[in-house]
Amino acid sequence: MSIANKSKNIKRKIIEINEDLCTGCGNCVVSCAEGALEIIDGKAKVINDIFCDGLGACIGECPEGALEIIEREAPEFDEKAVEEHLENQNIIEKKTDLFANEPGNIPCGCPGSQTMSFNKCNDDQEQITEGNISSQLRNWPIQLHLINPTAPYFEKADVLISADCVAFSLGGFHPEYLKAKVLSIACPKLDQAQESYINKITSLVDGSSVNTLTVMTMEVPCCSGLVHLVKEGLSRAKRKVPIKSIKVSLQGEILHETWL
Repeated sequence: MSIANKSKNIKRKIIEINEDLCTGCGNCVVSCAEGALEIIDGKAKVINDIFCDGLGACIGECPEGALEIIEREAPEFDEKAVEEHLENQNIIEKKTDLFANEPGNIPCGCPGSQTMSFNKCNDDQEQITEGNISSQLRNWPIQLHLINPTAPYFEKADVLISADCVAFSLGGFHPEYLKAKVLSIACPKLDQAQESYINKITSLVDGSSVNTLTVMTMEVPCCSGLVHLVKEGLSRAKRKVPIKSIKVSLQGEILHETWL
């Protein structure tokens, strides 16, 4: 079902795909939460400009460098049209079907949807933990949609913006990474209304004068969108603050820790 476009064209950021470089791997399709991309005739295509928010969560997932953000005349991003599109086309179920062909075989897309089991110790061994680990959580709420960026605990704080899954994978999340930081969590793949995330990050930087932003993500491709959201929010702010990116493996290992 097509969704009519009644928006006037404006000059804005939007994804452009170099079809000469595109191999049709599908990584970008899975990482686009708005369902703006599809593989058509073996190439990735933006199926409707109003579905593309121009944030570029898909760019880092292209192994060929075929995607870039450009500025051109295009209809405004339409969040309501995206919601209707996702409902009509059942995008999430289509993405799940990509992994249902053969066990262990991923034809394209996000490895975060693959079923895996981690055997970290032998069955006859016990994992020993001495004492209780105290929670280092200093604020509530923590979901990025729910936080008030002008809350007093954000004032001049070191802020940790974490993908939802990080704390479940990383054993030392509380004592090693959350300690002395104010927390907010988000999922760049499943959360809707992500423009509000960008606005809140801008407000944190300008309104609360935060000291630093640390972004923790999982190694799965769709998770990198959180870094793009934070960088976009910072680009709109008047102040500039340091951003650290930390990527965590599915088994809780730190893959890289970099100041951007």
